[in-house]
Amino acid sequence: MILVTGANGLIGSFICKELNAHGLAFKALVRPSSDLGLLNDLPAECLVHGDMLDQTSLEEAMEGVTCIIHAAAMLSFHKKDRRRMRLVNVEGTRLLVNLALKTGTRYFIYISSVAALGRPNRAGIVDESSQWTPSKWNTYYAETKYQAELEVWRGIQENLDAVIINPSVVLGPGDWERSSTKIFKYTWDEKRYYTDGRLNYVDVRDVSNIVRQLVEKRISGERFIVNAGGMSYKDFFTLAASKMNKRPPSKKAPYWALRITVVFEQLKWIFTGKTPLITKESARVSKNQISYDNTKILRELNFTFAGIDETLEWTCGEFLKKNQYPK
Repeated sequence: MILVTGANGLIGSFICKELNAHGLAFKALVRPSSDLGLLNDLPAECLVHGDMLDQTSLEEAMEGVTCIIHAAAMLSFHKKDRRRMRLVNVEGTRLLVNLALKTGTRYFIYISSVAALGRPNRAGIVDESSQWTPSKWNTYYAETKYQAELEVWRGIQENLDAVIINPSVVLGPGDWERSSTKIFKYTWDEKRYYTDGRLNYVDVRDVSNIVRQLVEKRISGERFIVNAGGMSYKDFFTLAASKMNKRPPSKKAPYWALRITVVFEQLKWIFTGKTPLITKESARVSKNQISYDNTKILRELNFTFAGIDETLEWTCGEFLKKNQYPK
């Protein structure tokens, strides 16, 4: 039996669908208050309630479980979310690793992020051998994912069979008010500006496929970058806009304009409580020119990633079919 945490998120929901399609028994862990819209196609009996910070509920969810796929995480670039993000990403992972060791779980897959590999500079090529280096190019989210990885490596040292995967920006038809999927909402709204940074991307179906293969192969003590490729934000928005019949951003945002927008968004949050569209951290990250080397996973699984045109055609088409675009 497999336990999938964060099952109602984009990555978690597609992992559940992949497991279900291949006849693998699993439990989808969700909070009682979670939006289950991405899990509508799954058998109701697969759902179990729990919270990453509630040991009792996790212990109950882990009954009969031999494999854990830990996809639950919190992503934010806003300072107000830092405490919660540390609790979920670091403390939640520590608790789950400890329970896995206690209950004799046979296999543990941690869905991390390329952010956890660190960005020592604004540009360069990063692979699995890269070492975390504190720098201004790292976000607080990246720090929490890196520290969560340390908990998994500790578990491995204590004889837990585990593997870490580091996806780049995961693309797919999820809730475009959340996480990486917001990039499609930005395109739909015909925003005028793009940054000169580089977007590294991967199809959520590829992520779930790789996770399922790792469950079957039980590779342990390794990490794998899961990244299909990269392109400029300008090229991405242009291609995505063409799939939506929208006008793409046409003006490169100068850094001074980003700084002004950050101040404006911060003031808006103070007076309205509305989460900022852009923060100092996200503005800095949007200018990165990092590339992520996927050679290791390609060699290990003889894998072929979906191309960006295929991913965007599918994602935008699914949004349209579900009528998720605003009128």
